[in-house]
Amino acid sequence: MNILILNWRDVRHPKSGGAELVTMEHAKGWTRLGHSVTWLTAGYDGARSQDTVDGVRFIRRFGSLTIYLYAPFFLISQSRKFDVVVDEVHGLPFFSILFTKKPVVVYIHEIADEIWDFMFSFPINRIGKIFEKMYFRLYHNCLFWTVAPSTVRELVLRGIPESQCTAIPNPIIVQKKEYLTRLAKEKVPTYIFVSRVVRMKGIEEVIKSFSFILREQKKAMLWIVGGGEQSYIRELREMMQDYGIQKNVKFFGTVSEQEKFSLMGRAHILLHASVKEGWGLVVLEAASVGTPSVVYNVSGLKDIVLHQKTGIVITNNSPQEMAQEATRLVTDKTTYTAYQKNGIRWARSFSWPEVTKQSLKILTQAIQL
Repeated sequence: MNILILNWRDVRHPKSGGAELVTMEHAKGWTRLGHSVTWLTAGYDGARSQDTVDGVRFIRRFGSLTIYLYAPFFLISQSRKFDVVVDEVHGLPFFSILFTKKPVVVYIHEIADEIWDFMFSFPINRIGKIFEKMYFRLYHNCLFWTVAPSTVRELVLRGIPESQCTAIPNPIIVQKKEYLTRLAKEKVPTYIFVSRVVRMKGIEEVIKSFSFILREQKKAMLWIVGGGEQSYIRELREMMQDYGIQKNVKFFGTVSEQEKFSLMGRAHILLHASVKEGWGLVVLEAASVGTPSVVYNVSGLKDIVLHQKTGIVITNNSPQEMAQEATRLVTDKTTYTAYQKNGIRWARSFSWPEVTKQSLKILTQAIQL
């Protein structure tokens, strides 16, 4: 097959995230099986307009938002060369179905909904929500590919037949097997947050939770791993000063994959309080090196954490409850050890060759409809 992916960013974009990494793994898998993959995406400073990485051809034009305006012209003139279009949704799709007669598969990591309020101010957030509701009607007859059962349930609530929805989990992405070496834990209780440092990822909730943890564990540490806008990081530092916890928090910024796995392996518990996730891949990464997670009860996170087996999915989504469950787990050695063993088995149960075959099956099905 000749496959076209529409995605606002690619894996080399400075602001790329887990969605792009996962998409790239599928794309590489398809090329290894003999298919041709082209990825239309946005440009960025220093980017090549055309590039080939691991067999995947990239075409970069304009910016992360203006690429949506360019895509219709590309589809009208070029889509006849492709057999199927993967329209990847980040809040909004590319509305590809209006500009091509080729079959379209909608690849959606999560339904944005309330995320609009965290990422944009009025009126953009309101406009985004309105358009999001509209496009589900437009793509009503398409196949939908997502990553978590929670998102399938949300799609059904929005009128997409369940028979057209498939959830394919994301295995961890590891460059070298030695990154998964079990490391000794820190001598003091150490909690870790790993993500882009943006409001929707719940870093403020984690900081609040850690302020409660420090009341019980005076020497505890919080490690924050991930990059973000410096203006927002300054806000977070001021917040920590207000709570009087700045001496117990360390910002690492963006780190290498090797260091990320090392930090996750040395920490005791990963804390994740995102507004919503597609899958929450960092939770599975932490589990793979023996670090359980305590997470908010939201789409994606409640799918990736096996409650009371690999970690804790809290009930009321409050910093106090997160702190209570995290400190309880750290001090309960028997339960903690059991969660570590279960988490490692859970992380190893997912295979990229297997999930690549599942995604390819969706594309084949779309062509045959």
